[in-house]
Amino acid sequence: MEKLASAKTCLKLLQVMPGVQQAAVLPGGGLGVLAPPLQNLIQMQQVRHRQTKHWRPEFKRLRKLKFVKMDLPNLREKPEDISKEEMRSRMKERGVLPPRPWMERPFHISCTGGIFEAYVPPEGDGKKSIISTSGAKQKLEFLEKKSKSLMAVRKIRSYDENFSSDDFGAEAQDIYIQAHTHMAAKDKYKIREFVSERCYPEMMHNVKDKTIRWKFLQSLEPPRVVHARVTEVITKENQFAQVTVRFHSQQMLAIYDRFGRLMHGSEIITKDVLEYVVFEKHISNEYGKWRLHDKIIPDWLPAKQPAPITYRLIEDEEEPPKELSAGNAEVKQVESVSEQPKEQLQLATPVESHTKPSLAI
Repeated sequence: MEKLASAKTCLKLLQVMPGVQQAAVLPGGGLGVLAPPLQNLIQMQQVRHRQTKHWRPEFKRLRKLKFVKMDLPNLREKPEDISKEEMRSRMKERGVLPPRPWMERPFHISCTGGIFEAYVPPEGDGKKSIISTSGAKQKLEFLEKKSKSLMAVRKIRSYDENFSSDDFGAEAQDIYIQAHTHMAAKDKYKIREFVSERCYPEMMHNVKDKTIRWKFLQSLEPPRVVHARVTEVITKENQFAQVTVRFHSQQMLAIYDRFGRLMHGSEIITKDVLEYVVFEKHISNEYGKWRLHDKIIPDWLPAKQPAPITYRLIEDEEEPPKELSAGNAEVKQVESVSEQPKEQLQLATPVESHTKPSLAI
């Protein structure tokens, strides 16, 4: 929209300004070159263009798609006023499933709660040789119990073709070392890759405010599989496998408390350690991994002595009561003769002083 100054308006302005009439009015009565004030007035034009809407009709459909129509809910509507059929049609239209009378919560079982058919280590293992009578007897009992383990290994191979009881000892040793290394470093995130959810709280218990130095030095005997079992949880398709591995190694362990005092072990002395460690895998899971699950502690093993716990000793020293300065001499005399009976104290000669004797006795 444009607003222009008309010719009549210009002529009125020329009449007001007589000095400019000769330069502005032509002999024929038209307007010539206008004066500078009039030129500025005519150039002040109010122009407005609408640039927000595209005028081309081929983009009309695209402009329409910019806006989505939504059915807003009626907040004043009460659920008691809606019939069941109408509620069902609305839910069917929106794709909402009807509520169920029971509540279901999905859960995932990643490991078992313990050891099923635990292996019982023979007494004196690691100390008795095979040549001796007791050592040969232990070897014979191991061969008798091996039939169930062979069936379990065959079951594991049906899920994991690359599993081998001969090669699993080296793999189990790597898992064992990684788990204990992360435990000593207190890395609670990386240790979960090598430890099951049941074993995690047992390994990380009472680790806070302590310094742990652990090192795996060497294997005295190669690790070997001594026991294997497979079981099902809830359904037959959900299979879990547990393999017990015997470790006879040389390790170093030292535990310091929060004050830096040695609680257990030593960083200089190494010890021979014989352990039966259980590893578990969810074989039904395609991405399942072997993880450290538990350690078998036989009943015939003597109990270990608890580690000494250090405490901070706080001594409460009671200050003696303050006596009056005037009666200090009399109090000292009473303390020196406190072993005498009260009758003798009453007959004692009073001290020569201007003050009265204290009655502290």
